[in-house]
Amino acid sequence: MGQKIVGRNKKAFHDYFIEETMEAGMVLTGPEVKSLRAGKVNLRDGYAQIKNGEVYLYNVHISTYSYATNMQQDPLRARKLLLHRREIRKLIGKLHEKGLALIPIKIYFVGSGKAKVELGLARGKKLYDKRAALKERESSREIERSMRRGRDE
Repeated sequence: MGQKIVGRNKKAFHDYFIEETMEAGMVLTGPEVKSLRAGKVNLRDGYAQIKNGEVYLYNVHISTYSYATNMQQDPLRARKLLLHRREIRKLIGKLHEKGLALIPIKIYFVGSGKAKVELGLARGKKLYDKRAALKERESSREIERSMRRGRDE
């Protein structure tokens, strides 16, 4: 079965070089799952950190579910991520390298109905790297346009 993407971090590929990705489960409450299914999530400022041998997701805004009857959760609360111990150990080793961060790239539901987050091991881009990527994207668009024009005529 496929996956239903409910949120993407579009700025991640602009601001970072993504070196490696991995999938993790999320510990959520019922109303948070309902909000995710409605697509009410913002990953822009999100990041993950390792504390006491566990991985937590910070600054990911999952809006409150308006029809929930029980007490509302904080939309920006820290959410525990579910990873195998060997994956966490591997991440600890990689994160000790200078300049690496763990950021969420997308949140999606798998076929079994479980919410997953794709984490990226990222290295920050400098301003000139961002400019070069923008120039590369513009030139590839121009080439694509000219190819289409040549084919249409």
